[in-house]
Amino acid sequence: MKLTGKVWKYGDNVDTDAIISARYLNISAPEKLAPHCMEDVDPAFAGKVQPGDIVVAGANFGCGSSREHAPLALKGVSISCVVVKSFARIFFRNAVNIGLPIFTCPQAVAGTETGQRLEVELETGIIHNLDTGETFRAEPYPPFMMEIIEAGGLVEQTRRRLGLAS
Repeated sequence: MKLTGKVWKYGDNVDTDAIISARYLNISAPEKLAPHCMEDVDPAFAGKVQPGDIVVAGANFGCGSSREHAPLALKGVSISCVVVKSFARIFFRNAVNIGLPIFTCPQAVAGTETGQRLEVELETGIIHNLDTGETFRAEPYPPFMMEIIEAGGLVEQTRRRLGLAS
């Protein structure tokens, strides 16, 4: 599966409160979190992001609280993928659990700017900067995690395994 989108680039230490402010924690639906995604860091983000766009960020992305609202908000604005220098482990787990791919690739972060277009191959971890022609390699997901991502998250994967309709 290939994901292609425009880059929205941010720096280091983007915490979960920056992704979605604590004042919205009474909301759990991704589509209702979406209008508030990144609003304290980048007020124009939610109004300009397009389905399939990609967030690229520096070190320690998703640090802070363990709430799953942060990846839900990103998924709510239809971000297809996140590429970072490094991330908080709990953010990574929450992202995978809701079916939002996140890759660690410091070279791609250094070689990408806001507005450029990336193509990310989920199965191989290959990241192409379509504007510069550069190619980067992230660690691909193991098959069991790829199954969760492809299903759209852990709940949907479990429903499929149990033969339940979504």
